[in-house]
Amino acid sequence: MAKTLEGKVAVVTGAARGLGRAYALRLAELGADVGVIDIDLKSYKQFEGEEKLLTADTTMDECRALGVRSAGAEADCTKREQVFEAFAKLEKELGPIDIVVNNAGGGLGAPDGNKASSLNWEQFYGVIERNFYATVYACNAVAPGMKERGFGRIINVISVGGLIANSDGSYAHYASAKAAIKQYTMVLAQECGRYNVTANCIAPGFIATGRLLENYKKAGEGTFLRNVAMKRFGTPEDCANVIEFLATDLSSYVNGAVIEVTGGTVGRMIMNEPAEC
Repeated sequence: MAKTLEGKVAVVTGAARGLGRAYALRLAELGADVGVIDIDLKSYKQFEGEEKLLTADTTMDECRALGVRSAGAEADCTKREQVFEAFAKLEKELGPIDIVVNNAGGGLGAPDGNKASSLNWEQFYGVIERNFYATVYACNAVAPGMKERGFGRIINVISVGGLIANSDGSYAHYASAKAAIKQYTMVLAQECGRYNVTANCIAPGFIATGRLLENYKKAGEGTFLRNVAMKRFGTPEDCANVIEFLATDLSSYVNGAVIEVTGGTVGRMIMNEPAEC
């Protein structure tokens, strides 16, 4: 793989496992030095499917094995001070940050819960904080330096859930948080574009990470795939391909965009109905 990002420094949040790990490894393969931020740098140990994927003790060790520098910082991304401290630590160790992938996030509660008019308030606040607030904090930690240096690539991770609605109005907290990130990214792109700093979103669909694949199988694969044109789950590599595009010069004139990685997921997500695939 061509070292198109050699000499660059990239940071990925939520990269101890799952999609974040895949993004960090792809950026390392492209030659970037990689910083990893996570609330637990060994969180993969909580999920058997994730632990099986690791080839070293941490994502940072895996990146180093690819011939680049890597450093990690533990932070709760819902805490602004911790986010700023984590980015400062990584910048001190690796140098000015050129690329950031804001991947930290996730939902809370049952997939058919948190209907739009009957939210669990604790879960609502938690999901807004871990997705929207975390992304805004990270962007504010890195964007000023990028603007000053005249270069930057900001990639915010949303979801197909932030673009379409479940048919029963469920998971409204997550959908709203991801939609907020989309709009924030569009505004950020307008502010920063004149400084050669781009801000874009990647919107994954149903991706078979080590953690989620087991959940998909338990619920019945057809429940998820009936709305997917390609009738298969995506892979972390499918998403990493788009991260590569957005982080490199291939996307130098792409700004304020949302790129879906959904296999052609259309319409409203149909919930609680017989699965057909």
